[in-house]
Amino acid sequence: MFGYIGIHKPELKMKEYYKYRAYYCGLCQVLKERYGRFGQMTLTYDMTFLIILLTSLYESKVTEEQHRCLAHPTKKHWMLHNEITEYAADMNIALTYHKLLDDWNDEKSMVGLSASKLLVRKYHKIEKKYPEKCQVIADCLAKLQEFEKENVTDLDKIAKPFGDLMGEMFVYRQDGWKDTLRKLGFYLGKFIYLLDAYEDVKEDITKGNFNPLKEKVDKPSFEDEYRQILIMMMSECSKEFERLPLVLDVELLRNIVYAGVWKKYDEHGIKGCNKKEIDAEGKGI
Repeated sequence: MFGYIGIHKPELKMKEYYKYRAYYCGLCQVLKERYGRFGQMTLTYDMTFLIILLTSLYESKVTEEQHRCLAHPTKKHWMLHNEITEYAADMNIALTYHKLLDDWNDEKSMVGLSASKLLVRKYHKIEKKYPEKCQVIADCLAKLQEFEKENVTDLDKIAKPFGDLMGEMFVYRQDGWKDTLRKLGFYLGKFIYLLDAYEDVKEDITKGNFNPLKEKVDKPSFEDEYRQILIMMMSECSKEFERLPLVLDVELLRNIVYAGVWKKYDEHGIKGCNKKEIDAEGKGI
């Protein structure tokens, strides 16, 4: 359930795109510095959104640097990072660690077991720093695993643990914005879980894996109804997003919230939605 929160590049200005890449490369560099090459391999676009969102909200000081890397060895690249980048890197490793353990528990994946052992010491350091967040991650993934074993197909129920997990990760400080950030992360997390189930349903049917959509996907009305469910999730997410007093990089953030998150859905040949549709859903039109 990673790799869904990205940009819609055709609608971005070039300066916005390069700034997004700079935050992404900054996260990559911080993962390398704090967790080595293996930590760097856990990089996804998802955490970049969280970094830009929280940086905009809290107006955190940003450090600008230029570095070469394995992906771009001949030319130095612009990188932006700050204290929030370090937080996102820690959460990224914590999520990856538990995902690897789940792969071992669910599929007896030796790759998952071996990789989790590489991260265990680093994870325990994160756990000491963020005990409550790590406990929420562990509890939510355990609840999700329990629901999957019970073959729960109620979409609201099965998506809730991942929503709770994301909600916790979005709360960076215990302040007046924590409830808004938690709700934003909650609905975004549910959207991600449901989109992941949609993307994997055909493969899961073939392999005999759990998927809450197995009994629903062949219904004639499935595509329209499921699209509407996804729109409802992003409508709730966007309502919380628009409550935040964001100025810095707000158009870049809106590009992600209203268009970028639909990229994977669009790849299946079905048009996602746009800001107008999401706003209409939120107003009950």
